[in-house]
Amino acid sequence: MSDVLSVIIAKYNYWLYVILMMIGLYGMIAKNNLVKKIVGMNIFQTAIILFYVSIGYKTNASIPIITAADTAHGVVVKAADYINPLTSCLMLTAIVVSVATFGYAMALAVRIYQRYQTLEEDELRMRLSEE
Repeated sequence: MSDVLSVIIAKYNYWLYVILMMIGLYGMIAKNNLVKKIVGMNIFQTAIILFYVSIGYKTNASIPIITAADTAHGVVVKAADYINPLTSCLMLTAIVVSVATFGYAMALAVRIYQRYQTLEEDELRMRLSEE
C-alpha cells in the first residue's frame, strides 16, 4: 500500500493536470452558460500548457547556452545536461493563442448577449429556431 501512495505522491503534478483537465472538460460539456463554457475551455488549455512545461523540466540541468569560451577550452557538450527549450517555446506560443482565443470568445459572448439578451445555450437555440 505504501508503494502505491509513494508513487501517487511522487507524481502529484500529473494528478493536478488531470484534475484541472477534468474541471475544464466538465465546464465545457455540462454548463449551459456560454461564459462558463469559455472559462472551462481556458482551464483546459491551462492544464495542457502546465503539463507540457513540466515534462520539459530536468533536474540539475542548465540552460542551453554554449559560449565560445566553452568550445575554445574543449568542453564536451552533452545534450542530457541541458534543458530542452522546445517545449517552453511551443508553450509560449500556446499561451498567446490561449489568451487570444479567450479574448475573442468573450467578445463574441458580449455581442451575443447584446443581440439576444441571454447567454444560456438552451434559450439561444430556442430564439435562433424562431428566427
